[in-house]
Amino acid sequence: MKYLFNFFCILLLFITAHPILAQKLEHNIDFNSPIYDRPLDQLTNTDTIPDFKFKENKLKLTGTIYQSDGVTPAKNVVLFIEQPNEDGTFDLRETGDDRYVFHRSWVKTDANGKYTLYTFVPGGDRRYNQLQQIFPLIKTPSKSVYAVESLLFEEDPLLTKRCVNRMIKKGDVNRILKLKSEDGILVAEHNITLESDKTLESDNTLAKL
Repeated sequence: MKYLFNFFCILLLFITAHPILAQKLEHNIDFNSPIYDRPLDQLTNTDTIPDFKFKENKLKLTGTIYQSDGVTPAKNVVLFIEQPNEDGTFDLRETGDDRYVFHRSWVKTDANGKYTLYTFVPGGDRRYNQLQQIFPLIKTPSKSVYAVESLLFEEDPLLTKRCVNRMIKKGDVNRILKLKSEDGILVAEHNITLESDKTLESDNTLAKL
């Protein structure tokens, strides 16, 4: 039983490391560069996801993006997110031949590396035992787009203490959002440290193999 639970925990974390894996395969959608669906030179450091005002669990997600040294604020970095709706399914839309996730948003950090996104707490898709997640992409001024680990939620019932402990041992706990209520809205802070050039080059090499 212990080994079965550990397998489930590893499988769960594997799924969260592959954004929208099940549904993207199911719908055969190409989301290689959704970050470019909006002109990057027109972005600001604050954005609001579609239908925000109609959502029950409104969320203000804010933080700082740092250079790979973890200290220097990174300006003009684009952060893109997409997420499922409250029941854990993705609201897929079509424009011509293009399909996209409706609940998505873009920001570009200011001179202090700050960003703010107004979104909502997504649901988890229980068909795939999938956690509540927000899926980010990063684009720096001089580097290609790359994915960072999905953001999780501390109060998600599928995110068990044993799974959290495993993530702590891996140094992976930063991706878990801790929510607090301020002025009638949920607030979470999430800081991001950019990957080093060496790490990105290694990832790109592996992707070509």
